[in-house]
Amino acid sequence: MIDESRPLSPGLADGVGTLADFAADLSVEADRLRLIPTYVHRGEDAVAAVAGAVRDDARFAVAFLDICGPCRIDLRQTVARIRALDPDLQIVIVTGHAADASADITCDVRLPDHLFHLTRPLDAQAAWQTARALAHRWLTDRELAATRAALTAKIAELEERARELAANESKAIHMAHHDPLTDAPNRLAFLRVLTDSLRGTDCVAMAMIDLDRFKLINDTLGHLVGDELIRIVCEILIEQVGDAGFVARLGGDEFGVLLRVADEADAMERCERLVRACSTDLLVFGHPVRGAASIGVVMAKVDGGRDPVDVMRRADMALNDAKRSGRGVVRRFDDSMDESIRFRRGIEQGLTRAIAQGEMALLYQPIVARETLDIVAFEALLRWNTPDFRDVSPAMFVPIAEESNLIHELGDWVLDKVLMILPRLPGQYISVNVSARQFRRPNFTSYLIDRVQRAGIAPDRLQIEVTETAIFDNAERAAATLLELRELGFRIALDDFGTGYSSLYNIRTFALDCLKIDRSFIDGMGRERESAAIVHSIIHLARALRLEVVAEGVETEAQVQALRVAGCSHLQGHHFARPLDADGAIGLAAGGIDRRWLSAIG
Repeated sequence: MIDESRPLSPGLADGVGTLADFAADLSVEADRLRLIPTYVHRGEDAVAAVAGAVRDDARFAVAFLDICGPCRIDLRQTVARIRALDPDLQIVIVTGHAADASADITCDVRLPDHLFHLTRPLDAQAAWQTARALAHRWLTDRELAATRAALTAKIAELEERARELAANESKAIHMAHHDPLTDAPNRLAFLRVLTDSLRGTDCVAMAMIDLDRFKLINDTLGHLVGDELIRIVCEILIEQVGDAGFVARLGGDEFGVLLRVADEADAMERCERLVRACSTDLLVFGHPVRGAASIGVVMAKVDGGRDPVDVMRRADMALNDAKRSGRGVVRRFDDSMDESIRFRRGIEQGLTRAIAQGEMALLYQPIVARETLDIVAFEALLRWNTPDFRDVSPAMFVPIAEESNLIHELGDWVLDKVLMILPRLPGQYISVNVSARQFRRPNFTSYLIDRVQRAGIAPDRLQIEVTETAIFDNAERAAATLLELRELGFRIALDDFGTGYSSLYNIRTFALDCLKIDRSFIDGMGRERESAAIVHSIIHLARALRLEVVAEGVETEAQVQALRVAGCSHLQGHHFARPLDADGAIGLAAGGIDRRWLSAIG
């Protein structure tokens, strides 16, 4: 846009003449420069032209305004009105009083870096170069502004997605660790707090509480009354325990309580008070109900050692003894209640000869892809068949092996077997469970890379499965170890996800390829909305972080379909195949899963 408030002085004619002449000359250059000049004679016309351009979204890039003589007031008003309409418009003042005009006008307007001046006599080449340069600058500024706006919008979108992800994580974590009926902590949360307590220095007692004759109340008054009774008792326990302990609903009418106590006598006295608090007359939905409870208690670090599962098992045995003693009483655990102690000692002794005598076996269960059901991997599962005890569950003998160096000997045996079968598989990788003690050994990374190199196996054919429990004790060191393994090419899976210290923070901190959803959630999908919601949340979080998800314990066609719809990337369970020996796994890997058979048994 070019405005000429008055005819230019004769000196301008030596260059391009009037601004009207300049506009005409500029139009000749328009085709090459894509500049379209608009010429107006007065300031009022210039303001109107800018207003129209803004309204039609066809804004001007540069405005040339001419001033002759002492008419700066009108020019300042024109500049101010134009700048108010279009702050980004670049203005060139053509005047014979450059310094004065520039100073006067610059102090009155916004964006002084968008205000320029040319002096008379006006040189045509300088005017054209100014027009071209400012037009290019204007276009560049608009492109940058558009880029910034798009980037700001994208950042806002990512922040919103992050907030949604955090909200989903928070909801999933709450659901995974709280009982839906009472909103009290559940068994998983109780195990976590118990584990932390056993690591501490406080004297801790664990009590397991069960309502007496609860089944009779459910059968005679209905489940609605039974559920309300559970809520009432839970509130009583929480109130009685207060800040000096922790209360959780373990399932059904069973509660777990952790108490910080001075000694055994203190623990027994406090448990007696809990029995008395529960043994009261209640009115539940208009029905008079006599509350009653029995308690089994363990001095955690004395009677149960530092294994949280064993502590709970012994508290449960003490509770059973309390019920056999007539209910409404407290019983402390003692070794006479636990015949399995002798069994455990026999297991410990038998492990030392198990490998040498060929009692250990390694089985392989396939992991299939969601869409094609092709076998992409196998999980190696350790089994022990001993003449003394027959089949012994890994859940029994692995913790015993971890208490001694036998776990390293077992780990070496498993890895050797896996590395022997891998060359015979047509491309699949094998997932190997690694215990907490194995993972924490100082030379774990070098040990693994040495083994695979000697066997001539690529590291990405081996997946290391670890639990959060194995890496939680020293998260910083664990993160460094996992990152080093990933950089060397090994695959990393987080096993039993959802049952330990699971959180989005841990997933982001540790270098992972895969999450494995614990079979307890898969088993509960068809019966409990909470389990289905947890499974969906885990899958959603994993997909957002570009992690694979393996659902363990898939046993029905309904579970297969539900997991495929949810977006679970991989499936594993008896529905596809039971664990096989090496030859069976190799044959299955070559032939694949029979999809017609899967449909038939579904």
